[in-house]
Amino acid sequence: MAISGDSYCTSAWNGFMLHLKHNAKFTFATSLAGMFIFMGKLMITCINCSVLYLIMKYILKDTDAVSSIWGPIALIGISTFITATIFLGLFDEATIATLHSLAIDMDLNEGKPKHGPPTFH
Repeated sequence: MAISGDSYCTSAWNGFMLHLKHNAKFTFATSLAGMFIFMGKLMITCINCSVLYLIMKYILKDTDAVSSIWGPIALIGISTFITATIFLGLFDEATIATLHSLAIDMDLNEGKPKHGPPTFH
């Protein structure tokens, strides 16, 4: 809609057809981005849980005050994973938006991208 000024349904159909036309590029980029997003979620969660353990053991020295350290670690791990999912979901949206821009540029310029830096091509 922002590029062509068409109605919502027409723009949605054009976006769908654009996605079908450049399906290999979209599939490769979204699967690669999905892999990096998943690794990011796991790393953020592991680092946050490790920091919690280190703080409880060496700074607060209250690992003996709780019956099991796994309860707080599980709570922090779950909340961190949910928060990382929310924030890293923006990376997936940015990947798809960049691919749409590249696909439109290629369609308007006979298969060769005209806009963007040379490394983008």
